[in-house]
Amino acid sequence: MPFITAAILALFYGAYIARVQSSLQINWNNVIEKVFFVLAIIIIAYWLRMINAAVFGWYAAKIANRTQSSIDDEFIPLFQKVVGIVLWIIAIIVILSYFGINISALIATLGVGSLAIALAAQDTISNIIAGFLIMVDRPFKVGDEIKLPTGERVKVLKIGNRRSQFRGEEDALIIVPNLDLSKSKIVNYSEVRHG
Repeated sequence: MPFITAAILALFYGAYIARVQSSLQINWNNVIEKVFFVLAIIIIAYWLRMINAAVFGWYAAKIANRTQSSIDDEFIPLFQKVVGIVLWIIAIIVILSYFGINISALIATLGVGSLAIALAAQDTISNIIAGFLIMVDRPFKVGDEIKLPTGERVKVLKIGNRRSQFRGEEDALIIVPNLDLSKSKIVNYSEVRHG
């Protein structure tokens, strides 16, 4: 779908140049070359994104299913999205630099924008990092019976990227931010030491 949208935008760009041509005497070879360059970069980015999806899909189907850890199962979609976004950003930077637009100012703007987003989403980022640490440290796993910092005895249903889900008394669904779990003492009743 993004490929079709980009192709339509490139065609509109070409039509716009053709309309302006009557007043500016534009070199058609130059215009056609630029349109084909933009289309080529978009096609390459699209196919690299498809290859990225295929590689992560292959890894999830062939390798991640054989491992006992569920970390890779939970982080594959996140890594796949990040790589896809990075590919499109690189494609846009290549296109802009081809047209002579100063990309250093754009990169600086992206950096400042990223900092602003990071500050605004500080709690969300903290929860994601805490979720990652819970998945790595494994103080509890899905199916374990634990005691939450609030004193409730629950069964672990899901360890999410930002929040984890538990089944409490009377089948109540309890959702707790991962940051709260990582900062507090957790009692795991399922981890019984023998010997």
